[in-house]
Amino acid sequence: MRKVLFLLICCLLLLLQGCGYNTLQSGDEQIKAAWSEVINQYQRRADLVPNLVKTVKAYAAHEQQVLTRVADARSRVGSMQVTKDLLNDPAAFARFQAAQGQLTSALSRLLAVSENYPQLKADAGFRDLQAQLEGTENRITVARQRYIRSVQDYNVVVRSFPTNLTAMIFGMQVKPNFSVDDEKVIAPPPVVEFGNEPAR
Repeated sequence: MRKVLFLLICCLLLLLQGCGYNTLQSGDEQIKAAWSEVINQYQRRADLVPNLVKTVKAYAAHEQQVLTRVADARSRVGSMQVTKDLLNDPAAFARFQAAQGQLTSALSRLLAVSENYPQLKADAGFRDLQAQLEGTENRITVARQRYIRSVQDYNVVVRSFPTNLTAMIFGMQVKPNFSVDDEKVIAPPPVVEFGNEPAR
C-alpha cells in the first residue's frame, strides 16, 4: 500500500512539474512589471503636459482650440482608473489605449502648431520641454515593446498544450495587447516628393 501511495505521489509531482503553473505565474509577473513601466512612462508624459501647455499659451494664446484639446485629452487620461484588472479586461484596455492615443494626437497637433511661432521655438523652456517629451515618447515606445513581448510570450504559454489545461483550471486567460489604432491610416505607403514631382 505504501509503495502504491509513494508511486502516486511521485506521478503527481511529475505531472505538476510539467503542468506549466510556474511558467504561467512567471509570465504573469513579467507582464505586470512591463505594464508598470508603461504606466510610469505615460505618467511622465502626462506630468509634462501642463508645463508644455502653459509655455505654448504664453506665445500662442489664440490657439485655444488646440490647447483645449490637449488639456481635455490629459484630463481623460488622468481620470482613468488604472488597476491590475485592466490587464484582464480587453474593453477597459481598449479604452485606456484610446485615451492615450487621443493625448498623443493632441500633443502632435500642439507641436505642429508651435512651428508657426518662431519666438516659441526659440524659448529655452519650450525646447527643454519638447526634448523631454520626445525622450518620454521614446521611453513609451520601448516600454510598450517590452510589454507586447511579455504578453506575446505569456499568451503562447496560455494557449499551448498542456499548459492551456492548467491555465483553464486556474482561470488564466489570454491578455490583451496594444494594437494599431487605425490600420487603414497606416496601410497606404507614404508619398515622397522631391521638388514639385511626386515620387513613383
